[in-house]
Amino acid sequence: MAEPLKNHFGPAIPRNIAAMITAVHPRFRADTFLKEALQGYQTLALLPRGWHIARTLRRYLPADYPQAVEILIASLGPKLAQTDSLGMAPFLYLPHVLLIAEHGLGHFEPSMRAQYELTQRFTAEFSIRPFLAHHPAPTLARLKLWTGDPSAHVRRLVSEGTRSRLPWAPRLRAFQEDPRPVLALLESLKDDPALYVRRSVANNLNDIGKDHPDLLAATARRWMNNASEERRWLVRHGLRSAVKRGETAALDILGFSGTARATIDSVAITPRRARIGDRLAIAFDLTNTGPRRQALLVDFRIHFVKANGKSSAKVFKLKTVELAPRATVRLSKNVSLREMTTRKHYSGRHQVDVVLNGQVQPLGSFELMKT
Repeated sequence: MAEPLKNHFGPAIPRNIAAMITAVHPRFRADTFLKEALQGYQTLALLPRGWHIARTLRRYLPADYPQAVEILIASLGPKLAQTDSLGMAPFLYLPHVLLIAEHGLGHFEPSMRAQYELTQRFTAEFSIRPFLAHHPAPTLARLKLWTGDPSAHVRRLVSEGTRSRLPWAPRLRAFQEDPRPVLALLESLKDDPALYVRRSVANNLNDIGKDHPDLLAATARRWMNNASEERRWLVRHGLRSAVKRGETAALDILGFSGTARATIDSVAITPRRARIGDRLAIAFDLTNTGPRRQALLVDFRIHFVKANGKSSAKVFKLKTVELAPRATVRLSKNVSLREMTTRKHYSGRHQVDVVLNGQVQPLGSFELMKT
């Protein structure tokens, strides 16, 4: 079982925040702040811990919001020097962005200044969303300006903060209904020099496609015209959920149009009677039965049994292959059946399918038992 994220956000977090603020604001009552911040702290999950610190911190900073924000900004540590392998250390600033989200809506400019600084040390994707909901025009105008910022962290905020279905955050319903303002921002970022930013753009596209598949397909097709390999990767990544759903337009854009002319043989699903915690091995032969070379997008899905006895299919990416006529390839994949924070396992018969160019074929099944 993976270690709970809250364990990386322990009592040292409010202590560090108190020390940082005291260094720039000596009148800060660090001892009483910490006593209140740590009361009941151990019982809380990660996000509730962040909110608890944020609300406590607001009570101990000056009542004047712009003054409080300037103290927060002055207390910040150095900007992030990289865009990958950041770990949990930047989560030190989670309470800061939550404070801005809850108390900053009436103070647009100080809040934008704070988010500009915070996103270069953590991310302001959570705090920018209330501003998009309550002050859409000025916030979108500021984000448009930030698409040209020298900092990759600021440019990423533009795409990540406007995701309609951002994990851990309330949905942006207005952009679910009409994503065109978001697409206007993504146009400026689709060829960003940083993969860190382009990956965020792809995730935003993926979100848009869940509500507007035709708009996603039209955008992806247009972006593929004279596209660099970097942009082609972005489009493929942005279409990933559409491909999993077997949407014809998405498959066609990626070159997997038409009915797959292929057979599946020599299927092996082992063990057939598995226990929670085991690893499942799936293998089969794929043969091109058509008269010409074929590009085949091969995925498979497992119908995981849920607590209520019903099942929910999860698609696993497998491989893209090009096969000559009558050529055969052996494909295989291992899947962990251990308990995860994102997936719980339950006893029962689990159906397995193979998905060829979006077309589903039953592959077999296995029985999952408790340990």
